Amino acid sequence: MHRFLAFDCGATSGRGILAGFDGESLSMEEVYRFPSEIKEVDGRMYWDVLAMYGHFVTCLKKLGAAGVKIDSIGIDTWGVDFGCIGKDGGIIGLPRCYRDPYTVGIPEKVYEKVPREELYARTGIQIMNFNTIFQLYARRGESDMQEASAILFMPDLLSYMLTGNMVCEYTDASTSGMMDQGTRQFNKGLLEELGIRTDILLPITQPGTVVGTLKPSLAAETGLGAVPVIAVAGHDTASAIAAVPAADERFAYLSSGTWSLMGIEVPAPIINAESARLNFTNEGGIDGTARFLKNITGMWLLEQCRKVWKAEGKHYTYSQLVDMAISASDFPGRIDPDDPRFAAPTNMVAEIRCHFDQAKRAEKSLSADISDAEIVSCIYHSLADKYAEVLQSLRGFAPFPIERLHIIGGGSANDLLNQWTADAAGITVVAGPSEATAMGNIMMQARTAGLVHDRWSMRRLLSSTFPTKTFTPHKP
Repeated sequence: MHRFLAFDCGATSGRGILAGFDGESLSMEEVYRFPSEIKEVDGRMYWDVLAMYGHFVTCLKKLGAAGVKIDSIGIDTWGVDFGCIGKDGGIIGLPRCYRDPYTVGIPEKVYEKVPREELYARTGIQIMNFNTIFQLYARRGESDMQEASAILFMPDLLSYMLTGNMVCEYTDASTSGMMDQGTRQFNKGLLEELGIRTDILLPITQPGTVVGTLKPSLAAETGLGAVPVIAVAGHDTASAIAAVPAADERFAYLSSGTWSLMGIEVPAPIINAESARLNFTNEGGIDGTARFLKNITGMWLLEQCRKVWKAEGKHYTYSQLVDMAISASDFPGRIDPDDPRFAAPTNMVAEIRCHFDQAKRAEKSLSADISDAEIVSCIYHSLADKYAEVLQSLRGFAPFPIERLHIIGGGSANDLLNQWTADAAGITVVAGPSEATAMGNIMMQARTAGLVHDRWSMRRLLSSTFPTKTFTPHKP
């Protein structure tokens, strides 16, 4: 039995997942969970990567103390954010967090040197103000950027802390807005035009690269020995898409969590005037594929409402939220999940109510005094409608008919939203697995070990091992 450890790090929490794989079936067990902590200092938001590393070590020591032998370790995280490495190999400061608003307005400054249309044509990446290219432009005069000898994206930074070796993995680098889609290397000419240092960028390597082994001190401290660390598909969505249990290419995917990432897997990037107008992005996948997708604000809306309600003493469980949505399913109000006003409000509930208050004054059609249940119903229906809208756009780009929508990630366990999505989009929805990101991480480790051969064999194995649920659209 082979054993692999996946560190699956999301924007709110991370986990250590231990997997057993015999070549035919996969078992998984969560062995450790920890928060992904954001530290705010003097109005700046940072990822506490030192705390994350401490949690990694605690997890590894726990496995070592239990006598568990593991074949390799893989790390996946969110994209765009990075840490700086100094000339002496030390980490300079803490990585800035993509939710820090310091890049608001930066894209417009970049457009003065490289027009928006040209920037998209040269990178194929949707314009979001926290893209790495905008972070680097905003920080090009800061001392840590001046002193850095290299930058490492989050999965690679954590791998460096474990091994002492540096790599730049393709799927995560592809989210930066700095990569040439043809060469799959950084577009240094573009960056030089913007006054961004290019000597701090490492050559991009493909998923499955062996970064190194645990540093000798760490190997001894944990009792695990010199375990290899693999650069899996380091961007969490890339790992998740690798685990979609699809039988063929004729599918769209929806990775449902804090963010909803909806797209198709294609052999080459899709970059044209229409994809630019709709702000679709081209990110890296495994086996040389491109993930042509759209970022949609997802369960962030509901989680922020839960945070407000909890402060008010209302501790709604997920099952209660579903019951609330059903009880108010006829509520006609909708919001655009991607409206900037909902990106980071102080009070999400108040912001949604303010939206309807303004609608009431403008159209005199909805009461602003909406209930908690109506807010939940509004969020679910609004997400389903948004998914249907994006799916319709994807049909216009896909070089194949889209016959199924695979929903993966934590949101795939929400049967009500799955059904409402099937109804809104008029497509069969296949939900699961909820642990797709960790599965993709683990299967890339197994693939590096020579136990599986390509993404289709990975998917066949997962579809035969982990159950899914199917939702067919109800006729109107």
